[in-house]
Amino acid sequence: MMWLEMLRTPMAAPETRVLKAMRLTILACLSLLAMTIFALAPLRSAIGVGAGGIAAGLLAALVILVPVYATAKNRADDAYLDQLAASHDAGDAA
Repeated sequence: MMWLEMLRTPMAAPETRVLKAMRLTILACLSLLAMTIFALAPLRSAIGVGAGGIAAGLLAALVILVPVYATAKNRADDAYLDQLAASHDAGDAA
């Protein structure tokens, strides 16, 4: 396979609405977690020990969301690439 053919090969499936929503949720959680960590002292003085709970909640959400997203994305990519390979093989046979 030539390098030019490799450049033309799609690397991932088109993103569905659900996958996009999950990706954007992960990015939002990461942004909020970073802001929470940077502003932990003012948050702690404003709401008390609940500030640590906010950070822990965001971290727990990420611990759950990231593996779920990665699994769903890998499945979608594999199915898409299998479909592409099957249609490419069918095109070669014709």
